[in-house]
Amino acid sequence: MDLRDRERSAPSSGSELRPSRRELLRASGVAVAGVGLPDVAVEKRGRDTLVLVFLRGGMDGLTTVAPWGDPDLYTQRPTLAIQPPGAPQGAVDLDGFFGLAPAAAPLLAPFLAGDLAFVHAVGSTDPTRSHFEAYRRMEYGFPNQAWPTAVSGWLARHLHTVEPLDAGAPLRALVTSPAMSKTLATAPRALPVEFPALFRFPGDPASAPLRAATLQGMHAMTAGPLAAPGATIFDAFGLLESIDFAGYQPANGALYPDHEFGQRMRDVACLIKADAGVEAVHVPFEGWDHHGAMGPLVGKLAFALDKLARSLEAFWLDLQAELGRVTVVVQTEFGRRVAENASLGTDHGHGGLMMILGGHVLGGRVVTDWPGLAPASQDDGDLAITIDYRDVLLEVLQKRLGGADAAAVFPGHAPTDHGLLV
Repeated sequence: MDLRDRERSAPSSGSELRPSRRELLRASGVAVAGVGLPDVAVEKRGRDTLVLVFLRGGMDGLTTVAPWGDPDLYTQRPTLAIQPPGAPQGAVDLDGFFGLAPAAAPLLAPFLAGDLAFVHAVGSTDPTRSHFEAYRRMEYGFPNQAWPTAVSGWLARHLHTVEPLDAGAPLRALVTSPAMSKTLATAPRALPVEFPALFRFPGDPASAPLRAATLQGMHAMTAGPLAAPGATIFDAFGLLESIDFAGYQPANGALYPDHEFGQRMRDVACLIKADAGVEAVHVPFEGWDHHGAMGPLVGKLAFALDKLARSLEAFWLDLQAELGRVTVVVQTEFGRRVAENASLGTDHGHGGLMMILGGHVLGGRVVTDWPGLAPASQDDGDLAITIDYRDVLLEVLQKRLGGADAAAVFPGHAPTDHGLLV
């Protein structure tokens, strides 16, 4: 059978096949009676907040969503491949061909609810296998081009082409990092805020008003590139200090893992529920480069997948009432080589995996034009790319973030709509 001919799409509605969110919550032991949980999320605004999770290091999509129905997986990875469903520590079946790694099993609930879709054999057309080149070219949105031609990130360019969600909001976008990401470089009213719950004006509170007024006055007289960020940061202090991150209680019994990524996703949920006008949050997640002792079942990769999956499941559960105005995109700079190496790891590859989560996602599907893992089908030893990552991002922008000027966001790219969202 030609694997390209296999259909990866569930019925467009899926309601007759999948349990509702309420049924899934009840099955998982969450008491839903009396919490006011709607089966369909209430939309409060005209467009979504984008939560962009970037898995830095090259996440192995062939483990996360394993193509267990492709026999070449087991030829190429005799030690590391996730075994088929039914085998000890086998895959959690998704559609009869793909399955979740056991460590990623918490993603099954949003997948079955139709709120999560996986996009496989996806990535950048740029041939680089360097993390740093891949980050830069993917975040700027200019594959196959030499730099320093780009100065603005793809998401920054989008924010420049649409009106603010809230004209009075002091902060349109942030990255949970010590430094501004390239994705948001030059974005209007955007800041790096590593830990939103700790973003406070420093020093003695007694003297804070006077010191803040003095610094604001100095920035008001400043011309050039520091003027706008200077004003934004003081407004952002006021906004984030007004939100009770410390006292935040997740809804529906959601439990965020007690680690950095889990707590950042908890802060993002709190920020979204505060309706503060933030349109995009970029959340980097480091630690996906596993050249040796990868450990897909017990080890480094399994541990990272557990953190990712439990955090996303908690976020989905927590934001049930807001899910109609939130879209989460999970991406990585490239995938891993198809064959395992002699160190029981995988090296830098090409094609990879993306995830889309939200109330308007046509989920419950693995969306792919599967190229196959046979040596003749590979891209110089890698999973071949059949879907451009820019297609996925543009579909999110056009359908859920107020429309997008494709020529401005990704110049020179002719996008294909893959029917990921409504």
